[in-house]
Amino acid sequence: MYLSSGTLLIYFAILLIVPLWAQAKVKSTYSKYSKIATSSKMTGAQVARQILNDNGLFDVTVEETRGILSDHYDPRSKTVRLSTDNYHGYSMAASAVAAHEVGHAIQDAENYAFLRFRSALVPVANLGSNLSFFLIIVGLFLNMMNLAVVGLLFMAGAVLFQLVTLPVEFDASSRAMGQLVSGGYITNREERDTRKVLNAAAMTYVAAALVAVMELIRFALIVFANRE
Repeated sequence: MYLSSGTLLIYFAILLIVPLWAQAKVKSTYSKYSKIATSSKMTGAQVARQILNDNGLFDVTVEETRGILSDHYDPRSKTVRLSTDNYHGYSMAASAVAAHEVGHAIQDAENYAFLRFRSALVPVANLGSNLSFFLIIVGLFLNMMNLAVVGLLFMAGAVLFQLVTLPVEFDASSRAMGQLVSGGYITNREERDTRKVLNAAAMTYVAAALVAVMELIRFALIVFANRE
């Protein structure tokens, strides 16, 4: 199947430029607001611990982890892990990131449906990421279209994981803002800037999902065109 130069240009723009833009947006926003302290002067670790306590999640621990923006919530060990700068820092960025990860812990405690669905999709997503491209290429090369279709199905599973991640992340950010405001961790004047940090981070997930969908569409067009 042949694509026009204009179509290819749009495709590669989405594939390359959008993720790079999203990453640059996150880094610049995080860098800016990691230098601005919140009025509460609480570190990210303190914010996380207090919000957890406010929600009765005393069994969830808060730990420091290495790396930059390596923050995450581990549902297996019930642990919120914050990168060094966010763990010890008392900036708007540190509070926003800490509250976001605690948002995932609250989702876990409440059995949030999309979080459970995403967790169930992890094995499928791993298979899709590792095998789909190989199966599609081998299927096309050997003219084994059924094998290529199987590869597409694996890829679709990985794409579904990316799409389900979106409501999980947006919900965690919404919970984070609610907790930060209601708990008095940020003032009304700080809400707008805190939201900028959360929105910038969310764009990376949107970009990843968009690229994944575009890749699936491209390979689907190639595979089904070769089946005709």
